[in-house]
Amino acid sequence: MTTVLTPASPLTAADRCDRCGAQAYLRVVLASGGELLFCAHHGRKFEPELKKIAVEIQDETGRLSATAATASTEER
Repeated sequence: MTTVLTPASPLTAADRCDRCGAQAYLRVVLASGGELLFCAHHGRKFEPELKKIAVEIQDETGRLSATAATASTEER
């Protein structure tokens, strides 16, 4: 997957997957100027199609493993 990180606009917990409503970890910018948001699961599922239509893909799925490793026992 082509990945472009845009530090000016990180994804937050308020950003939701357009497919299922889970927290979004991928932002796909389309040539038309629109964008799609996906959770990690749907981002992987639709990866082949997204690569064909995306101008940029902001992939923050790395935060998933980073969060689990640093979460306190109460947060797990």
